[in-house]
Amino acid sequence: MARYVLALDQGTTSSRAIIFDKKGNIVCKAQNEFEQIYPKSGWVEHDPMAILYSQLQAVIACIATGEIDPSDIAGIGITNQRETTILWDRQTGKPVHNAIVWQYLRASSIVESFRDLISAERLREKTGLLFSPYFSASKIVWLIRNVPLVKERLEAGRCVFGTIDSYLAYKLTGRII
Repeated sequence: MARYVLALDQGTTSSRAIIFDKKGNIVCKAQNEFEQIYPKSGWVEHDPMAILYSQLQAVIACIATGEIDPSDIAGIGITNQRETTILWDRQTGKPVHNAIVWQYLRASSIVESFRDLISAERLREKTGLLFSPYFSASKIVWLIRNVPLVKERLEAGRCVFGTIDSYLAYKLTGRII
């Protein structure tokens, strides 16, 4: 009978795996940092494969303790850095570009152009959101406009968008969900 839950905590600077027992006690945990990429001031990126590798290494470190049998894991939950945006190729599963981190400011001008399409009040009424480069839409627009491979894969119907949690779920299951 499955006795544990595996939590993957994918943060902005590190990946953590924590295994809990039925009573919510921590059985084991592991953490791995990964590189931050700063191409220019205000630009923050992550290598999606480095994120995946560091997360898998954290899981392996927990399993390697020998305290649990992986078949005793009932489920996996993922918490993440939310609006970090990843585009990957639907056919190969490979990232089309580095992940654009939630802290990233290069899409600020795109956000400003959205103001011509909808008022701040109407945006907040419809979505509950504010105009901000924090959210994924402006990052995706920036990537389409500035990274030829993204536009090429999008036009070919091969580009998939997700945040860190959906990317990890895809890489761990091999399915777009």
